[in-house]
Amino acid sequence: MKGIAKSLMVTLSTFTRKPVTRDYPNYHRELPERDRAFPLLLWDKEIDEPFCTGCHACERACPVECMTVLMKDNPNHKSNGGDSSRRKIIDKFWIDYARCMRCNICVEVCNFDAIAMNNTWQGHELSVHDRKDLVMDLEQLLVQSHVGAIKEWVPVLGQSNETNE
Repeated sequence: MKGIAKSLMVTLSTFTRKPVTRDYPNYHRELPERDRAFPLLLWDKEIDEPFCTGCHACERACPVECMTVLMKDNPNHKSNGGDSSRRKIIDKFWIDYARCMRCNICVEVCNFDAIAMNNTWQGHELSVHDRKDLVMDLEQLLVQSHVGAIKEWVPVLGQSNETNE
């Protein structure tokens, strides 16, 4: 009989607790500073062109082969009368987010710091009905960086990367 009374008390005590759910679509939990969602390309605001030169380093390093990169000659190069020091520039770029495993290898191997992991809620909420809609092209990969929606990660002084993780 004591066991039944104890279990009823536990059950009744749950009625007095505050709810643990959130109004999810209207309220988002704060993302960790170094959280990573999916990779995207960064825009160089000084020269007004993408940082990416299409060198294929990220494409070769990707373990699941979810990237496709094509490059072209840069029309804004200094030899053509422009102000860019990049001879080549990205022509087409696709990332299949349905295959991407968010390993961050593409960011690490990029020699031009042209790829970053998306650290906003738009990088997490990618629910679609068709998997084909998860293949992002160059414009879709550049839009958040172009408008300045990406938060820049700044390491805390006096701490190494291992303690920030």
